[in-house]
Amino acid sequence: MRYYKVDDVREPRYSGSYSAAQRWSLPGVHCPVCHAIWGGLSDAYPSADLSQLPDQEKYVARLEEDYAEFERLREQVRPLVPPGVPLWPGTALGPLTGTAQGEFGPFLMHYPWALLLRREVLERLQAEGVQGLKGCRTELRFRKKNPPELLELELLPRGRVHPDCLPENSPAPCVKCGRKGWKRPEELVLSVSSLPQQMDVFRLDEFPTAIIASERFVETSRRLGYEQDIVFRELLLR
Repeated sequence: MRYYKVDDVREPRYSGSYSAAQRWSLPGVHCPVCHAIWGGLSDAYPSADLSQLPDQEKYVARLEEDYAEFERLREQVRPLVPPGVPLWPGTALGPLTGTAQGEFGPFLMHYPWALLLRREVLERLQAEGVQGLKGCRTELRFRKKNPPELLELELLPRGRVHPDCLPENSPAPCVKCGRKGWKRPEELVLSVSSLPQQMDVFRLDEFPTAIIASERFVETSRRLGYEQDIVFRELLLR
């Protein structure tokens, strides 16, 4: 099985765009050990429903200075997200909420770490045997009549990069907050043994801004004419 990085295109064919964010998120933190003030941009679990949790105002705050309070908020969320996923500072939660405009093709990557698609596209891919796709409703408001039903794919962190493509002598992640001290390599090499067998599109575990698709996802999308406004770049495996 071959694997590909999913990217947006510089000159999209369709005019669709949106101005939106997830309804909730974990706040960023000030780590008491490494002293970094940080929160991620890409981790998102749009299926999570936090509407019944207390402390609603804290799930829209940008920063939590008290790390113990951040940990408490994180543990309240854990039962509401897919089992076993990391919950980093800044993790986005709940439906994508905001406004949308323009014409939408089969897929949309308005940001390189988020993948939206039309409901009929999701259903066709599933019918063709593409595995592990979970489309979550969005709350995007259109001004026009009869807007498309856009879903956000919930992308789980599953694959890892091969150590050969990481910088030599990379510092260990912070023992408290888990922050890594290195950037994503320009050329990704995937570790074959880490790749999921029952999931055809996912995030990289160490670098969640990278969306990875299997050969099955790519070939099916191409055959159905869905490779519009996205591009697939084959990756090396070891």
